[in-house]
Amino acid sequence: MSEIRKFQVTFDCAEPERLARFWCEVLGYVMPPPEGFTTWDDFNRTLPPEKRGSWAACCDPSGVGPRLYFQRVPEGKVVKNRVHLDVRVGTGLVGDERLAALEAECARLVKLGATHVQTLYADEENESCIPMLDIEGNEFCID
Repeated sequence: MSEIRKFQVTFDCAEPERLARFWCEVLGYVMPPPEGFTTWDDFNRTLPPEKRGSWAACCDPSGVGPRLYFQRVPEGKVVKNRVHLDVRVGTGLVGDERLAALEAECARLVKLGATHVQTLYADEENESCIPMLDIEGNEFCID
């Protein structure tokens, strides 16, 4: 039998702390400072100037969901993500009830700086979902 392993999802980005705080708001995650530090500012002050703010991380306060890690990279995003997060807000809902839940979450996330790409309406095979972009242009879906 295989052992279940914990994993983290890593984002290459320009502004790690800003993007981490965005995803905390989206998912209800928290940003505890690195072990041994009271705040992120305390941690960053221990680093050489060029390394300050070079990474951030957030986690599910219940310990169930994966850790999200954000690392600063010099190049910007160029093409579509090969992997993206699906934020599951409509699980168990169908039809108009599902669409209303998705649209409400979309409106909340747009206020946080996300971009609504389009609304994909239910058809014979798939339920509705809403592709979006986070504040640095990374694709994700509300489903």
